[in-house]
Amino acid sequence: MTLRAQRGTQLSSPAPSGRTRGALSALAAEILWGLLPLYFVLLAPTGPFELVAWRIALAFAFCALLLTMTRTWRKVVEVLRRPRLRGLTVAAGVLIYANWQTYVIATLTGQVIEASLGYFISPLMTVLLGVIVLRERLRVLPWIAIGIAGVAVAVIVAGYGRVPWLALILAATFALYGLVKTTIGPAVDAVSGLTLESLWLLPVAVVQLIIVGTTSGLTLGHAGLPHAVLLLLAGAVTAVPLLLFAAGARRVPLTVIGLLQFVTPLLQFAIGVWVLGEPMTAERWIGFALVWASLVLLTLDSALTAKKGRPDAKTHR
Repeated sequence: MTLRAQRGTQLSSPAPSGRTRGALSALAAEILWGLLPLYFVLLAPTGPFELVAWRIALAFAFCALLLTMTRTWRKVVEVLRRPRLRGLTVAAGVLIYANWQTYVIATLTGQVIEASLGYFISPLMTVLLGVIVLRERLRVLPWIAIGIAGVAVAVIVAGYGRVPWLALILAATFALYGLVKTTIGPAVDAVSGLTLESLWLLPVAVVQLIIVGTTSGLTLGHAGLPHAVLLLLAGAVTAVPLLLFAAGARRVPLTVIGLLQFVTPLLQFAIGVWVLGEPMTAERWIGFALVWASLVLLTLDSALTAKKGRPDAKTHR
């Protein structure tokens, strides 16, 4: 699945038209992320390691072009001069690499449904991280939601015969990535952040391309012109949803963003079941139903908290 953007600083009182545009921007980002499995499948015969390597390199190139056109390289330089921020962008890069690689492996090996489970679980894992790392105090409903999610995973393991490692890795890496991005805050804008995260990962991308090139062979330029064009669009496919989400998140309340964040895994789930024809056993249906129930409780708690005007401990993506 693909990179989600850090939330920008919320505007204190955005105009109604601004909120509408913001919601539409965030929704567009979630839809694009949700459709990523179809894009990755179209890139066959490109394997997961080559695909992620090109995604890293082309995302860096795309962001570098944006920074050059907008003459904002100084923002990147300012981050590089601050050791703490620089270190946090390195950590974010490592986590998003693990997330990207796991997601692409899941997609290209017929496990899109399991990947969607990871992104359904991610908000719950982020809440749990808030308790463990940030020492936040949870109310009753979030604890119940986390408990139900635990039962859901147990049901899936019992019926599936194995632990859904891909889903758990996706949920953990994205939740940790969100924690790091929350720590960074508005000090690093979306484009500068993705530029640096991609920059730190360039050596990894080069190594992966060399290994793939000397073993199975690179597919870029050897699978036809349409394939080459689609593969070269990987940078834009990575960056555009990020920028749309960043623009939207600054204009709408966090409760709205929280609801929109369920669009991506729902689309992934639908694509896995009804487009790619992945099997959906009774145990899977029960497990997913339990996860959805836990998310309903989490959303309800968030809405009640916002209505009462208390600080919201909901996750940041």
